[in-house]
Amino acid sequence: MAVRHPLCAALRYDPVSRAFAAVLDHHFARPELLEQALTHPSFAANPAYERMEFLGDRVLSLIVAEMVYRTYPAEPEGSLARRFNALVRGETLARVAETIHLAQHLRISVGEGSQGKRGNRGLLADACEAVIAALFLDGGIEAARRFIERQWRPLLAEQVDLPQDAKSSLQEWAQGRSLPLPSYRMIASEGPAHDPVFEMEVSLPGHPPAQGRGRSRQAAESAAAAALLERLRNKRRG
Repeated sequence: MAVRHPLCAALRYDPVSRAFAAVLDHHFARPELLEQALTHPSFAANPAYERMEFLGDRVLSLIVAEMVYRTYPAEPEGSLARRFNALVRGETLARVAETIHLAQHLRISVGEGSQGKRGNRGLLADACEAVIAALFLDGGIEAARRFIERQWRPLLAEQVDLPQDAKSSLQEWAQGRSLPLPSYRMIASEGPAHDPVFEMEVSLPGHPPAQGRGRSRQAAESAAAAALLERLRNKRRG
């Protein structure tokens, strides 16, 4: 007899989770998987959460890589890689999470929530990966593909021009304004040795620093640069 996860007994009748499943356009045969993906470890002991982040990242990478490959049949590997990296970085995941209002459905501790962590883009990116894993584990690759293609196809369509590496773009932005080069520093490292997560911070004189997370220092630096660029562009539009 299967044993249900202790966090999940009431999910089938939880209107909030049921509403989010509708947003995902998927009927969960195993609703406990969605429960695990939406329950941050700060709220309750949930060892599945980080495992699902790990799996969701890999599922997303496979499907986005295929999307890019099929959409640009004539481009070389280097160009495909730049498009791919822009689509799977933490900032893009956080953007998708905001589109589907994921923060409203996350179970997070009162302390974390009161400190504004619910809207933290790194947390949203991680949760989005966990949700992708829940879809994959419950409905297989096609369930994950339907969600990813629905959310990422418009982002892929935005790539009229080949994306530039965020670090290079930020460096050019700074040089164009006679500022020193951006400065990066590691502010956190967590997770097991075989699958670490780094958090880096980038600084420019006269501007608040920005943070980014990634599974390598380079990826985290790129995410931080992308976050600062987005803020600078939004400030200019405003």
